[in-house]
Amino acid sequence: MGYKVVVDVYEGPLDLLLDLIKKSEIDIYDIPINTITEQFLDYIYDMEELNLEITSDFLVMASTLLEIKSKMLLPQEKVVLDGVEVEIDPREDLVQKLLEYKLFKEAAMCLKSSELVESKVFYKPREDLSIYSDPIEELGKVDLQQLLKALNKVMERNLKKFDTIDIKEIHREEYTLDECMDIIKDKLTENGKISFNDLLNNRSREEIITYFLSTLELIRLKIIYVEQAHAFSDLIIKSKVSEVRYGR
Repeated sequence: MGYKVVVDVYEGPLDLLLDLIKKSEIDIYDIPINTITEQFLDYIYDMEELNLEITSDFLVMASTLLEIKSKMLLPQEKVVLDGVEVEIDPREDLVQKLLEYKLFKEAAMCLKSSELVESKVFYKPREDLSIYSDPIEELGKVDLQQLLKALNKVMERNLKKFDTIDIKEIHREEYTLDECMDIIKDKLTENGKISFNDLLNNRSREEIITYFLSTLELIRLKIIYVEQAHAFSDLIIKSKVSEVRYGR
């Protein structure tokens, strides 16, 4: 009665060497080259008996192991490092390759484990939420730079009308943000829209700045929005609340 020989499949010679070191419980930094070489060659002989194709990288590793084995029998080559004479270990390059391969193999196993976990996760498809979007959000978007340009134009136009301020006196704040915000909302309730120039025209410096800040605050609160018909035209302030309410 014959017997069946089963040869494990390895990804390459380094994979085989790591497995042999693990099974033999060998210190990877102090490999008994005679033992490992014999076990490696036995694996190749088993592949030959089973008529399996032996790839060139396995043959190259076998020759490398035999070379290292022969060098271990000879007096070790010595070099001087930092004034100290040190013997060169013929196994050093092989150990470094094994350590690098082990590191990459462990990383690959971690990635494979993550892949198995992620393959069991089902993600909810992205839904179309456009029907819930605010139509006013897409109307007349004007950035801060355009608002500042409009503010500068009003300030320049009213420059001659501004009264000088005596810095020796402490002036009471005559215009508050809340008051200006209420005035803007009242005007929008009456007219539906306000011209930015009309809102700030013929006002003092303090009024212009306070109304401008009030406009920014109302935009932030999504109570109003500002649009511009075309470049360099006047900015128009409109109420979001009224347009949503009446469908305009």
